[in-house]
Amino acid sequence: MLQQSRAPREAIGSYWEASVEEPRADRQLMGNALFDAAVIGAGYAGLSAALKLAQSGMSVCVLEAERVGFGASGRNGGFCCLGGTTLDHRQLIRKFGLDEARRFVAYQVAGINLVAQRLEAWGVDVDRHSRGEIYLAHRPSDVAGLKSEASFLKENFGMKARVLAKEELAGEGFGGNCFHGGLHVPYGFALNPMKYVLALADEVRKAGGSIFGKSPVTKVARDSERWQLETEHGYVRARNVVLAGNGYARENAPKWLYGRTLPVMSSIQVTRPLSDGELADQGWISDTMAADTRVLLHYFRLLPDRRFLFGTRGGIFDAEPALTTMRKRARTDFETMFPAWADVETEYSWHGNVCMARRLTPFVGAVPGMEGVYAALGWHGSGIAMASISGEKLAGLITGALREQDLPAPIQQPMKKFPLPLFRKFYLQAAYWLYAWKDR
Repeated sequence: MLQQSRAPREAIGSYWEASVEEPRADRQLMGNALFDAAVIGAGYAGLSAALKLAQSGMSVCVLEAERVGFGASGRNGGFCCLGGTTLDHRQLIRKFGLDEARRFVAYQVAGINLVAQRLEAWGVDVDRHSRGEIYLAHRPSDVAGLKSEASFLKENFGMKARVLAKEELAGEGFGGNCFHGGLHVPYGFALNPMKYVLALADEVRKAGGSIFGKSPVTKVARDSERWQLETEHGYVRARNVVLAGNGYARENAPKWLYGRTLPVMSSIQVTRPLSDGELADQGWISDTMAADTRVLLHYFRLLPDRRFLFGTRGGIFDAEPALTTMRKRARTDFETMFPAWADVETEYSWHGNVCMARRLTPFVGAVPGMEGVYAALGWHGSGIAMASISGEKLAGLITGALREQDLPAPIQQPMKKFPLPLFRKFYLQAAYWLYAWKDR
């Protein structure tokens, strides 16, 4: 039985919302204001940029359409891990060369370390657990690929990934007949994403930054030497602007965004707490972050309170019939993969947008033709670490502490428009049908 959390009217019904006290309601922007920098979007990237800019002595505001944590930063699965691109390591090397691929992987690791350092420095409890992440082969034929990937990672990136045979999985708490082997990568950890983004917002406020909620930016236009960002009840004028709305960005604010992002849906379900007997019946007792080897992957983990989180990719349209179908498909997949829990209730269910880019890599840098406007977008479903470090790096570009060439090549390229942007979601549907066929 689906049970929604009791929370404010604009709540999305997530477990993360139910796990925290009522978040602080930041005031709306009323009237006109002047700042050195204005950030659009109060997620990991926007707040990280605002924090660094405020700490550098600049006056900064964050304009959020809803509230802190309403977008992907408060909806995701809580995997602080490697990622940020859908290109695999071999594709990165072919496209950018080995040196730049290594810089990009090092950048991802630095993002994980940054989040860990923040949590320690702030003394924040975000329900952290899991040492690294495991990728589970959903077909016997995928095991050879995992073995090859382990050798490739060690040879080219010095990463010591560990391969587990099918018979070893159960012994380490990864029980299930659907898994035929695993690859454990010892980087990253799991957390409660809502607790992290709320703590990040608190640090912005402590540093002197202003956060305005319920203040969607409807227009960005040049006004002499500054940019003017219009909202319903006023506007902000600033020399520098940061675009950090990601999969929730309004494509007409500014118009440069139109057609350059592709928001796709990811859905998550969380069960009621599981008993010792139920965990033993399934043989899943590990709290390690996990995902399978499908293109339209499933991602899952056992939470500290013994609930089980199960996420899926593949949703496109947010009309209620499509959402109902997506939820039912996710529940069917859950019961197929974890049959011992087929009768375990789902207590929370929600969805959110993953932001894709045409080049399949993020963009962190100056927006072409718009002096003083910068963007940090396109995390491809792995934004906790990547968005956090990218927001900081973007602030460094604005203050002059960093140069564009200090960033790895894969994130330097501005986003290209998708062909026929109006039909993006329709031809994505065709791609999803192909992926579903390949995942069989």
